[in-house]
Amino acid sequence: MLLHCQVMPASDYDSASLPDILPLYYRRLFPFSQYYRWLNYGGVQKNYFQNREFSFTLKDDIYVRYQSFTTQNELEKEMQKMNPYKIDIGAIYSHRPNQHNTVKSGTFQALEKELVFDIDMTDYDDVRSCCSAAEICPKCWTLMTIAIRVLDRALRDDFGFQHLLWVYSGRRGVHCWVCDEAARKLSVAARSAVAEYLSLVKGGDETMKKVVLSDPIHPFIKESLVVVERYFPLYALQDQDILGRKESVDKVLALTPEDVRKQLQQDFQNEKKPENRWNLLKDQAKRKQATSKKGQHFEKEIMLQYCYPRLDVNVSKGVNHLLKSPFSVHPKTGRISVPIDLKELETFDPFAVPTINMICEELDRPRTVEEEEKSEETNDKENEKDAAESRKIRDYKRTSLAKYVKCFDQFLDVMARSWKGELLKKSDLQKDF
Repeated sequence: MLLHCQVMPASDYDSASLPDILPLYYRRLFPFSQYYRWLNYGGVQKNYFQNREFSFTLKDDIYVRYQSFTTQNELEKEMQKMNPYKIDIGAIYSHRPNQHNTVKSGTFQALEKELVFDIDMTDYDDVRSCCSAAEICPKCWTLMTIAIRVLDRALRDDFGFQHLLWVYSGRRGVHCWVCDEAARKLSVAARSAVAEYLSLVKGGDETMKKVVLSDPIHPFIKESLVVVERYFPLYALQDQDILGRKESVDKVLALTPEDVRKQLQQDFQNEKKPENRWNLLKDQAKRKQATSKKGQHFEKEIMLQYCYPRLDVNVSKGVNHLLKSPFSVHPKTGRISVPIDLKELETFDPFAVPTINMICEELDRPRTVEEEEKSEETNDKENEKDAAESRKIRDYKRTSLAKYVKCFDQFLDVMARSWKGELLKKSDLQKDF
């Protein structure tokens, strides 16, 4: 039974308009220079960008894999020629992906890629009653906020990674690109180990109890619980009303030991408020912990089952797995896949992310006097070739895409400091000979 649901409104977006507006987007708005700066990683490793696989989905679901490009300019030209409906990024290969057919069989191999995570709202359908399938609303979006908080902390504190790019998928989920050199070099076995370490919710639809904790509780789970406990009352008790309707109450009680369940069923008859019902359940858990020899953590298991991030581990395990690119357009919603600024995570609103038709319309708005003056000033300082490049920069700055590109820029600036160190080390090593 769905309480209420909000299909994502996409400011009058119509997918039939894509063939007309994609050329404009790739010609004037797509942030190619930042994009190349990211995937080239400071040129620290030779052929890093050149050996990267790109895959394009074209109109009518035509799928083109093993694309690769020598320079930023070549990538730009090809994207402007093909106007892909969707861009996916793959691994760095041993040879150029576009020559993979000419390479001796067995030698063409995926060597490196960012460690990636894909969190999709459809994996939470058993714990959200507001929406289902591809629909999202502000009530269930909290799950994505929790997922980012939990995983970002663990990847930084437990694994020591620093360069995490969080991206909204454009429809119903989020992606994380861990860009540290150590993360990009991880083997399949190491990626699997990280993904398994971060996975707590196990089992498919037929599994009732998806989180089982043992004693002592691992420090990582304790840290994750700190985050989950912060959001649980709002998400589960208020917005999803899990202790309100009989059907959902039964689902929660099924996750408690049998004797506790019977007691709570009685207690709940006199107590109707979800917050108070939750307190009764927590009291039972305390009592059980005091008298039982083996760990009784059913209240923590319930919180984790309802709120803990659900990962598609297969995406994280493979080096050659493709993942949708930042700044790709989601063909169904028209929304741009944008970086998420963690400083503003609590207020991030997927419904406010611009659609492609919105930013293309913003380009047509007449410029303000101030913008005109600025642009003339800039033009005076540049020759023709640079003017074309900077016009592109100014174009996105005039749209609501600007703040997301700025967020991407800031991420790249921090990462560039680590490249500088690498390049210095390299030049010092060369001097030693």
